Amino acid sequence: MKHRMKGAVCICLLISILAQSVQAQPLPPVGVAPVAGDPQGIRQGRFIGVVVGTAAFYTVTLLLLRKQWYKKKVPFHSFNDNREWLQMDKIGHAATAYGMSRGGYELMRWSGVNEQASILTGGLLALLFQTTIEVFDGHSEGWGFSKGDMVANVAGTALFMGQQYSAGQQVVSLKYGFRKTIFPPYRPNILGSTTGVQMLKDYNGQQYWLSVNVASVLPVGPSFPRWLNLDFGYSGSGMIGGHANPPVVDKEGKEVKFERYRQFFISPDADLSRIDAFSPSLQRFIGTAQFFKIPAPSLEYNRIKGLRFHPLILPKE
Repeated sequence: MKHRMKGAVCICLLISILAQSVQAQPLPPVGVAPVAGDPQGIRQGRFIGVVVGTAAFYTVTLLLLRKQWYKKKVPFHSFNDNREWLQMDKIGHAATAYGMSRGGYELMRWSGVNEQASILTGGLLALLFQTTIEVFDGHSEGWGFSKGDMVANVAGTALFMGQQYSAGQQVVSLKYGFRKTIFPPYRPNILGSTTGVQMLKDYNGQQYWLSVNVASVLPVGPSFPRWLNLDFGYSGSGMIGGHANPPVVDKEGKEVKFERYRQFFISPDADLSRIDAFSPSLQRFIGTAQFFKIPAPSLEYNRIKGLRFHPLILPKE
């Protein structure tokens, strides 16, 4: 339940951010640091709306979480889940913190807040939200405060803030992908019974991608496509339990065993926010929306099936 609610909350926040970022301020040219402030200054109406909306979302969400999922409070304690799910949940925490940091930054810039303050605010909002949930976990029976989760939260936030402060752009970004798998029917209460829930709970179906903008890291000529990215992905398969797989049977009552293994991918990608044909406002909106990876051909390696090529979307496993 914890991971399901965390995922749902974070996706709702990202959708809210996307909806409000469409009219954002223009992006600086690639490779050029942005100016210190917005010449038009803070846009009062937008700023008040963002502050009130963010505060309301934060308050209502946490009240609902506390009422629905954190009913029984126990003394604060920690919980070591670093070895669970082949670390997929930790990478998910980093990616979520990155996306929330970027979204918060975009909202601040849309409100007319200067670059430096927007970076700091976006990062702090992401950490505040993620940390509050972890503190709730620390007081909850059956869960606990996860130091691994917090390290991942800080890492994702630092990835966004460090690049935006130093380069004025996101040379490297974190993205999310999903494909259906065969595993949820064996443990629907853990992995989800519907596609929407599986996107949040089935770690076998999730992929996380480190997306690198080629033109920002290699000495390429002026005719090279500035939108071309190269993505490095990670996922896991064969998991129907956190640390190990419990015994399960098929429809005929025969025991089914799954081997757990890691998957590594490489795939081309497009950073659509760098396409000059789009308006500056649309470029900024797209940059935030591209938390979700565009399906593209990929090359996979894992120790069970070796090297595999996938024409477009990863196949169901």
